[in-house]
Amino acid sequence: MATRASMEALMQQCEDVIRYAQDQFKESATQEHYNNDDYTTALQQLEQTYQDIAKMAHSANGQQRDQLHRMRLQIQQLQNSMILEGQAFRGGEFS
Repeated sequence: MATRASMEALMQQCEDVIRYAQDQFKESATQEHYNNDDYTTALQQLEQTYQDIAKMAHSANGQQRDQLHRMRLQIQQLQNSMILEGQAFRGGEFS
């Protein structure tokens, strides 16, 4: 079972990364472009946090896995939105 402290630390990490990524996403939408470095950093942090959640899920109990699953869905949704937004700014091309 994952310890309470490790779960709390991961949940805080998730909230911080989501907040940072949402800020970058909002900034890109208002400016109709995005800061490549900050936007990329936000996406990388989301991916790393997603991986951290997957690792934690292996040692989590049922209730913790449910909590981790909900957080993973939030991260995936934000990642997808940011990727689609980034593609729109580049004319739909992958880079």
